[in-house]
Amino acid sequence: QVQLAESGGGSAQSGGSLKLSCAASGFSYNRYCMGWIRQAPGKEREAVATIYIVTGTTTYADSLKGRFTISHDSAKNTLYLQMYNLEVEDTAKYYCAAIREPQCTVGLSVYHIWGQGTQVTVSS
Repeated sequence: QVQLAESGGGSAQSGGSLKLSCAASGFSYNRYCMGWIRQAPGKEREAVATIYIVTGTTTYADSLKGRFTISHDSAKNTLYLQMYNLEVEDTAKYYCAAIREPQCTVGLSVYHIWGQGTQVTVSS
């Protein structure tokens, strides 16, 4: 069964850090574009980072100001999102998603596989 499972969300203080994980199962993501997408209550979904696994090419939302890093571990078939210097505005549900698509950027709006999401709450 093709599946993405996020973990690592939780609560943090403004200025703190969190690391999200996304375990992929049922498929090998080597030829996939993997992304982290977040959605806050009442706001539109926002892609925050992508990585094209086969080349390691990454893209990020400009609004993040370099505070997030996307990475992966092929041996574990796991995607990560390291978040630094968290802001209250980062509060959202974070999803990982996958699509077999070489045009892999944060501008991509369609993904074929989604995880269930993990909540990140940042307080001041």
